[in-house]
Amino acid sequence: MTKKKLFDDIRQNPARIYRTPGDVLRDRRFDDAERLQILEAWRETDPAEKDEIAVMIAELEDRLHISGHAAE
Repeated sequence: MTKKKLFDDIRQNPARIYRTPGDVLRDRRFDDAERLQILEAWRETDPAEKDEIAVMIAELEDRLHISGHAAE
């Protein structure tokens, strides 16, 4: 399976692949931007995990913001 196909499949149903939202952050197959997309998809499909996912999304957005400035 290609990385793109895997990524697309995960975005459709992240809970099918990961046990917890925290597992997304530990998955080294994806960069922070891809992890962010996966967590955003999870937030939309599983409102029960919304608060935990919101914290992780904020962390990734901070990382992406910091790394974006470092490249300038």
